[in-house]
Amino acid sequence: MQTAGAENISVVSETNKATWAGRVISGLPVLFLLMDGIMKLFKPEIVVKSTVELGYPESVIIPLGIVLTAITILYVIPRTAVLGAILLTGYLGGAVATHVRMGAELFPILFPVIVGALLWLGLYLRDIRLSSLVPLSK
Repeated sequence: MQTAGAENISVVSETNKATWAGRVISGLPVLFLLMDGIMKLFKPEIVVKSTVELGYPESVIIPLGIVLTAITILYVIPRTAVLGAILLTGYLGGAVATHVRMGAELFPILFPVIVGALLWLGLYLRDIRLSSLVPLSK
């Protein structure tokens, strides 16, 4: 028979594991998005070439970099993480739409979807408010 104290320790232990798993899962897309945003700020030739090939003028690269970096930072800050996730979902939806419009192959279309899913999964695991709002299990 478990005591109430042991049950509370078990819940805290599971919460800590979920929080750390969420941080690790969130870290992967965050590193990618920060790298992407910062590269847009410095505009190396590959970024300029890729952006123009996707049908965007070179003049939008730095503003996109600022927006992407800023909303990724919002996602990293616990207090603004949900807002950051919502804004990043919109940004990644634009990436999907761009690749569909250009007739890209499957991977470039699905990659932003995978990044978005990782963002939300990581946030779900690390933010108790979200997991209580969207209960996936009893």
